[in-house]
Amino acid sequence: MKSHRTRAIVLRRTNYGEADRILQLLTPDGKRSVIARGVRREKSRLAGGIELFAICEVVIGEGKGDLGIVTSSKLVHFYRHIMEDYDRMQFGYMTIKLVSKASEMTNGPEWYDVLAETLAGLDARSLPVELVQAWFYLRHAAIMGYELSLWRDETGKDLSAELAYRYDAAERGLCIATGGEITPDHIKLLRLIATRPLKILAQIGGTEGLLPGCLSVAYEHAAI
Repeated sequence: MKSHRTRAIVLRRTNYGEADRILQLLTPDGKRSVIARGVRREKSRLAGGIELFAICEVVIGEGKGDLGIVTSSKLVHFYRHIMEDYDRMQFGYMTIKLVSKASEMTNGPEWYDVLAETLAGLDARSLPVELVQAWFYLRHAAIMGYELSLWRDETGKDLSAELAYRYDAAERGLCIATGGEITPDHIKLLRLIATRPLKILAQIGGTEGLLPGCLSVAYEHAAI
């Protein structure tokens, strides 16, 4: 039986039969459905290596049709701190659900990287959860084909460092607004969130007052 080793994130687990489990995995090569035979038995060697909120390493053998067979598994990293905070845990579940749905339309390798970095960010208590959320929403939108323009407004004019803006959901962009809540400082932070990995963003201080506005824009633009 041909097999291959890959890293994976569990998207969904469904009990099957007396002791088996059907798993939907996200791998660097895309989404894959597999069966873990006997995994629900007390002494199963597979059980400890297939967890939610974790990076797993699995060996998948070819079964009948598209359903692979997990022949071995181990945990590479378990993001246990996510489970210790309700807001992080809830967003973690939502992120997994959104990535699972989105990958049905664009099943590319970028989803694995985004989900892996989001889980790592949620696990890091030093990172505000609002920052991780904004980071995910902006990347979700970009992968789905509607990246937020943070250099030009909805008319195509360069954003000004002297003006305030608001997000226009109909135009899916920023527009000039007297007394708008999106200031040049918000735009600077949004540019960093959109282009930098979370481990770099963790080193930036003084963002607490800007994060609610940035998260609002990212969430509205993602239209989730």
